[in-house]
Amino acid sequence: MEFSNSKPPALNQRSIVFVVDDDAVVRGGLSSLLRSAGYVVQDFENPPEMLEHPLVGSAGCLLLDVRLRGYSGFDVQQQVTEAELSMPFIFMSGHGDVPMSVRAMKAGAVDFLVKPFRHQDVLDSVAKALAKHHESLARQREFACLCARYECLTPREKQVMGGVYKGLMNKQIAGELSVSEVTVKVHRANTMRKMRVSTIADLVRAGQRLNLA
Repeated sequence: MEFSNSKPPALNQRSIVFVVDDDAVVRGGLSSLLRSAGYVVQDFENPPEMLEHPLVGSAGCLLLDVRLRGYSGFDVQQQVTEAELSMPFIFMSGHGDVPMSVRAMKAGAVDFLVKPFRHQDVLDSVAKALAKHHESLARQREFACLCARYECLTPREKQVMGGVYKGLMNKQIAGELSVSEVTVKVHRANTMRKMRVSTIADLVRAGQRLNLA
């Protein structure tokens, strides 16, 4: 079968595809396929090589054989999770069965590919995994920005936001803080401006994301 002409989505510098398979032919074939489609690829014969690679924290996707010489793909996936590496993974196997595929999906795999697989199936799975990775990065950036905005609040503004999050009225917040209701309104307006929200509901949602007590 000829390599697909499908092109990957627009990628950022983190979008590196890792391939781990102890079969040199399979490993080489996958690497060639993915590079022909425009992906940046790093391939490895065994998990330690992959885990020790300096770009392991930047990988956007991992294609991992379930049965490697001396290693279990499921154990490797657990190591990746414990190391807090955010790359989505795709399991591969030449001996796939229903229980194995179910275990893989329960472990959080994006897909489970049974060898020999079609080139387009590989490309589709990688595209799906990288899309998931990009969405995760976007959520992380959004949350980091939210935290940064919250840290720009003054201690009093944080208290007012906490009161709003608890569902208190301005008068109740004023009573708790021993300030005037007008002062609470000023702090609330400043808080909403700094948090970049336009409604109380949005401010409450921001408090939920920040897990305010």
